[in-house]
Amino acid sequence: MPSRGTGRWVARAAATGGGRTYRGQAPVRWYMSLALICLLGVALIVYSRNERLHPAAATQPAVGGTPWYAALALDVCGKAETGLPANPSTKKDLGIVTAGDGVIKVAPTSSADAGTNAVLGRFIEGYPKLELTSTTLKLPGKGTFRNGGTCPAGTPDAHKTADVRVVTWASATGVASTQPVTVADPASLRFTNGQLITFAYVPAGASVLKPSVQTISIMQDLISGTSTSTTTAPSATTTTAPGATTTTPPGATTTAPSAPTTVPSTTTTAPATTTTKPSTTTTKP
Repeated sequence: MPSRGTGRWVARAAATGGGRTYRGQAPVRWYMSLALICLLGVALIVYSRNERLHPAAATQPAVGGTPWYAALALDVCGKAETGLPANPSTKKDLGIVTAGDGVIKVAPTSSADAGTNAVLGRFIEGYPKLELTSTTLKLPGKGTFRNGGTCPAGTPDAHKTADVRVVTWASATGVASTQPVTVADPASLRFTNGQLITFAYVPAGASVLKPSVQTISIMQDLISGTSTSTTTAPSATTTTAPGATTTTPPGATTTAPSAPTTVPSTTTTAPATTTTKPSTTTTKP
C-alpha cells in the first residue's frame, strides 16, 4: 500500500499537469527546431542550384592538371573580327594562352595561374599589346576603342556611340548558353571549362555576338580530346579513290567491242567485184 507521501506527490503532479501554468507555456524548443530545419533546407536548395548553374565553381584549374578551354570572340560594332593570333614568343612561362584558333587554353604552370588566380586578367597580362578594362579595349592591329567613342565606318553600327563590354556564357549548350552575363570587371573574370567569352565594343542595348560555331566546335574537340585533322583526312581518302577505280575501267572495256562490228562490212563488198568479170568473157566469141 503506497505511503501518504507518494499519494500527495502524485496528486500534486496531476494538479500541475492540468493546471493553467502548464497550458500557458509555449513549446519554444519545438518551434525553434522547426525553424532550424527550414533554414537548413533553404540553404541546401540555394547551394544545389548554384552548383547546377555553375558546375565549374566546385573545382579549379590546377598546376599540371587537365587543361580547360574557353571560346573567344571579338565584336566591334556588330562585326565579328578575326581572332587574336597565337601568343607571341616570350620568355615568361605562361599558363593561359591562345594558339590563334579562337580558343583560350588554361593550363597553369604555376600557382600564379591556378585555382582562383585563373582569371581573364592573367591572359591579358601575358598577351602583348592587348588591353582590356571596363572602359578600354585595345586589339593588336585593330586599334583602340574607348567608352563614348563612335563605331568605325564599315561596321553595322557605324558612327553610333559605343562602349566596351565583356560578356560571358557559362556553357555552349543547355540553359547556360542562353544566359549572357555582362562582366563589370573583366580582369577578375574566372575561367570555367567550356565557357564562351566575347570582347565587345557596341552601342548601348545592342546584342553581343557569340563565338562562331567553328570556334565552339574547336573548343569542344579540345575538351573531349578529339583531333580535328584526324576527322577530315579519312573522308578525302575514302570518297575519291573508289570513284576513280570503279568508273573508268568499265568505260574502256565497253568501247573496245565496237571495232569488230565494222570488219564484216568490208567482206561483203568483195563478192560484188567477182560478179562483173564473167560479163566481159561472154562478149569475145
